[in-house]
Amino acid sequence: MSGANEIGADGMKTLSLVKGGEHFCFRYQVGEESKVLDALIDMVNARRHAFDWFDAAVLSHQLGQHLAKELKAYLPKKAA
Repeated sequence: MSGANEIGADGMKTLSLVKGGEHFCFRYQVGEESKVLDALIDMVNARRHAFDWFDAAVLSHQLGQHLAKELKAYLPKKAA
């Protein structure tokens, strides 16, 4: 299983996860993170794929790390 969090040239962000022979990809704009979380829950509940709660947790953790990185950019720089 592998995952990635990327920012495309079009400003869209991508969370992706490869699990076995399946590739799960979630594209979103900044501010739509709650929609991504809802989509992860829907994927788990649908049970049409091998996507489970662990996979949702991995992607939501990646999403949280990316948000933390964005918020850090707004903090004032520490004085040297």
